Amino acid sequence: MKCNVGNADRMVRYVIGICIILLGFYFQSWWGAVGLVFILTGTIRWCPAYIPFGFSSCESDKK
Repeated sequence: MKCNVGNADRMVRYVIGICIILLGFYFQSWWGAVGLVFILTGTIRWCPAYIPFGFSSCESDKK
């Protein structure tokens, strides 16, 4: 898998993921588990939704 998630994108994904998880706990909903997807894609630095559009926020691809 080629890296397509840059550093700024990673931080945004972590923040959004944590917020969704906390909202899931607050509202006692299983939808909070969706936040794990954001954290996972930030951690492995690869997002499958970027592939069809050919998008990459990784600095190494912009050179």
